[in-house]
Amino acid sequence: MSPMRSILTGMGMLAGLAACEVAPTGEGNTGVITGEMRADYLDAVASVGCVLRDERQYGAVDFQAGLSREQTLAITANYLSRGKAERVADGNTIRINTGPCAA
Repeated sequence: MSPMRSILTGMGMLAGLAACEVAPTGEGNTGVITGEMRADYLDAVASVGCVLRDERQYGAVDFQAGLSREQTLAITANYLSRGKAERVADGNTIRINTGPCAA
């Protein structure tokens, strides 16, 4: 394979990977979180009032978005770290404030 072809092949693979975001690794590795998964998550969170409080909301989001609990938690943590979600004063509730849940 010519050097130019190798470079172009490598660039193509990088472009393909740019469409995906790797979630944090560790216990319960979530694998790759895609833009489609995040969009499904946001739609599901909107359907439960943009608030994650307990098993009822988390279970509904998992089911509607087709995510595992680990994936739901990873996406939620990502939004918290980026300021697109906030913890409510009670300490147990998370309000999502992006996408369809933006104020």
